[in-house]
Amino acid sequence: MRVAVYGGSFDPPHAAHVLLASYLLAIGGFERVLVVPVYEHAFGKRLTPFEHRVAMCRACFAALRGVEVLDVEADLPKPNYTLRLIERLRELNPADELSLVVGSDVLAETQKWHAFERVAELAPPFIVPRKGHERPGLGRPLLPELSSTEVRELLSRRSDPAVAADIASIVPRNVLEYVDAHGLYPSMLA
Repeated sequence: MRVAVYGGSFDPPHAAHVLLASYLLAIGGFERVLVVPVYEHAFGKRLTPFEHRVAMCRACFAALRGVEVLDVEADLPKPNYTLRLIERLRELNPADELSLVVGSDVLAETQKWHAFERVAELAPPFIVPRKGHERPGLGRPLLPELSSTEVRELLSRRSDPAVAADIASIVPRNVLEYVDAHGLYPSMLA
């Protein structure tokens, strides 16, 4: 089975994440997409607690058949390296043909990764073109330029009706419901 390994912070997950998972299934030729929130960021970036990010991902991708959210990184040795994740996934399902999903913007940073050559050997990268990081043969960037950093900033200003309307167009409703129920990304405008 051809399986896409789609890791990230997902802090929070948003419309571009959903669109990419759909693209991987419909056009990328994958039979399954494994969404794997990182337990802790490799470069020390502060993240919303892991259990919330996993729950938001489950809410975000629930409607997409063929997408599974895994919390496997919680059980891996720290620090979390992509290589350890890929090795664990291969242990769990040795017959799967894994591909690691990476944005074209990440290609210039692979020297910072732990054993990227080995990762690429075990799970050849499926490269997603990103605006500003185009490369010959990859095709055009298809996803909206949207980042979780931008979404967090908007969420912190969601008491503004115009911002709330913008958020409603880029963050799945069930993710917003989870955010509100758990008081995540508190508003700076009270």
